[in-house]
Amino acid sequence: MESVLRAASALLGTTVSAPADLGGSARSTVLRCATGDGGSVIVKAYKEEPEALRCFTAEAAGLALGAGSGPRLLAVDTAFPLLVMEDLGTAPTLADVLLGDSADAARAALLAWAGAYGRLAAETIGREDELAALRSRHDRGNQRWEADPWPAEAVAGLPEALGVIAPDGLEAETASILRLPDYPVYSPGDICPDNNLLFGDRVRLLDFEGANYHSVFIDAVYTRMPFSSCWCVFRLPREVQAEVESAYRAEVAKGHPELLDDDVWREGMRLGMVAWTLDATSALVRRVLTEDRMLHRTRRPVPTIRQLLRYRWESLLPEVPDMPATAELMRRLLAATEKWDVPSMPSYPAFGG
Repeated sequence: MESVLRAASALLGTTVSAPADLGGSARSTVLRCATGDGGSVIVKAYKEEPEALRCFTAEAAGLALGAGSGPRLLAVDTAFPLLVMEDLGTAPTLADVLLGDSADAARAALLAWAGAYGRLAAETIGREDELAALRSRHDRGNQRWEADPWPAEAVAGLPEALGVIAPDGLEAETASILRLPDYPVYSPGDICPDNNLLFGDRVRLLDFEGANYHSVFIDAVYTRMPFSSCWCVFRLPREVQAEVESAYRAEVAKGHPELLDDDVWREGMRLGMVAWTLDATSALVRRVLTEDRMLHRTRRPVPTIRQLLRYRWESLLPEVPDMPATAELMRRLLAATEKWDVPSMPSYPAFGG
């Protein structure tokens, strides 16, 4: 802790003290600290291990590229490694509002969230070389930034632990998710509800550890599933979901006008849902073979992992009528887990769940 404070003080040229631990992760320590001029800053220090260093480089570069969308980047110490950021203060997150009791507030927050990411994506189209240069500035020399292998890993990791046999033709069908329509957009990476602070109708984004360019549909499908990789998952009213998806699409299409083509959008969203559903299946099934678990260790209300998995499989079925092997896999997974006997996914509390 003392070394973190000394490094931050040297960077800013003023005393940094009175650290309050904001939680961080296995990769980092995040502190709210007082400064010598009476203000406060956020100090984020990363561990000296490959994944943490990769996250440090991505976040330093991502905050710089997406300036204004997240906290202002005040200083970087690549050798430590450490970031000093603007303290945005306290504000409710999108997760807080969705788990609250106001449908109007939740709808407004969702639309603000979708608009914020759509605008950021549109405004940063074509700046891949700039992000690469920012990475180089803060790269310790041991990161690799090749194309994200995630969709391939999602397919390769499909579990057999439930005794479900893959239908004939599945491999050929799921290969299509490796060809997600390109339309690259910049994203902070983890766009889940708890990484978004709400200030009236403005959203400030947190967590740029996964900042990168990838297919627009990896992010866009968060508006439909909803929140593809997150713990804060319940059902959205159909009309609200449609509004949120339209809000994101309208903004991002300002940079990629081709996304206004319904055929392009429909195919990309469908493949995005397949990719994220297979990813959840690969990542989560083995964790709940013997007993169910909550999706978050401390937050409540929250669904269980078994609830989430069955919800994902049920939701994908109507989206893949012309992918018979994928649809059959979903049916087999649902049949194999009927014994789980979990409730259907309720609506978000804000919408009466």
